[in-house]
Amino acid sequence: MLLRQLEPRTARTTAEVIKFALWPIAVMTVLNRVFIKAVNGFITDDFRPVYDASFAFLNGRPVYTANFDSVDPHYLYPPSGTLLFAPVAAIDYEHARWLFILLNVAAILAAWYLLLRLFNYTVRSVAAPALLLAMFLSETVTNTLVFTNVNGCLLLVELVFIHLLIKRRDLWAGVIMGLSIAVKPTLVFLLPIALVRGQWKVFITAISVPLALNAIAWPLVKDPMDFVRRTGPYIFHTRDYFNSAIEGNAAYYGLPDALTWGIRLAMGVVVALTLWILYRYYREDELFFITTSSGVLLIASWLLTSLGQMYYSMMIFPFLMSVVLRNSVLRNWPAWLAAFGFLSYDKWLSDRWQSIGRDLEYLRITFGWGLMLLVVFCVLGDRYLAARREGRLVAGQSLDPAWMADAPDSRDQAEAPRPVAASTNGSTPSAAKRISVEP
Repeated sequence: MLLRQLEPRTARTTAEVIKFALWPIAVMTVLNRVFIKAVNGFITDDFRPVYDASFAFLNGRPVYTANFDSVDPHYLYPPSGTLLFAPVAAIDYEHARWLFILLNVAAILAAWYLLLRLFNYTVRSVAAPALLLAMFLSETVTNTLVFTNVNGCLLLVELVFIHLLIKRRDLWAGVIMGLSIAVKPTLVFLLPIALVRGQWKVFITAISVPLALNAIAWPLVKDPMDFVRRTGPYIFHTRDYFNSAIEGNAAYYGLPDALTWGIRLAMGVVVALTLWILYRYYREDELFFITTSSGVLLIASWLLTSLGQMYYSMMIFPFLMSVVLRNSVLRNWPAWLAAFGFLSYDKWLSDRWQSIGRDLEYLRITFGWGLMLLVVFCVLGDRYLAARREGRLVAGQSLDPAWMADAPDSRDQAEAPRPVAASTNGSTPSAAKRISVEP
């Protein structure tokens, strides 16, 4: 059966043409990213401090000994994260790194499948190779594998959490979220979605799991208080390198504090108004509400807090995938100009125009995140104003205009092939002329 699926065939529909073209490109891109770029590595090595800390933990040595005066990657995980990471140091560094790369790849592929299913697509659809190719071409997936950090696993956690949230499996959703918080709090900003949906049980396990893991790990770590005294303050400190948050770039370029705070407050107002519109008028459309709100909350957390790094952008794949919904806020070119800023693997450093190239490279992530928030705000704000003019403002009801009901949406059932008129000589139309749309 497998060989039969791989047998070369001539495409008969547009969908088959696209699939036959994209699948080999996608597969070869994945293999290149995993076995060439990731194995080769880079000067930035996020796995080394994790391995060293795990090795120290297993051997009863101090864990929180990082030199924060250097710009090398530091070990910033809490004792609960140290406990979960500890098994990586059971073997030598090189093989442990390879296994960690494969773990991330498996997590990203599982997240890819769950992302397809979230929007009602299958692996046989055109969306499958297109999404896989887009993910592995992005900077966020590429550098997650090359730098060898935990973000691929967090993406899988996010997709599982969203699926469980939609299915109202609240306690299990909290367990999954609690495991991610025990490692790093990147996804904690998704909890307000559960809060406004009235899914209170999520918080029971989301809080209990990291507390329990820290209670287990605390007496096992040689220097747990150093995490509180040394690592904690550093985490909340704004650094002026490898930091695409507004405050990070402001520190690098020497902007006045008043201007920095003004920009942050203005963007904070944009985020608050966007979330208000989403809650008041879209909370019943749960897939749109959850995916769009998650994107806004996560981008805001990177842009407005003390640290935001480009490869965090992997966590908004569900938001970007919402473009297949008929009422998506991403069906416009400014949204994808913004996405290019924080997803593209291109480098803009220029030998000829060094100053301009450096500014483009350092600021494109910040501007991309900021532009994306403005796009969402403007699209929803325009719908709100149009609905108010037309007298359609009803809390809990969508602001979508009437024409949007006929727009394509991944949640619709697959379209049946459109009938083709019989030819004048009574012959059956060729299969190549039939229109086929796969779910």
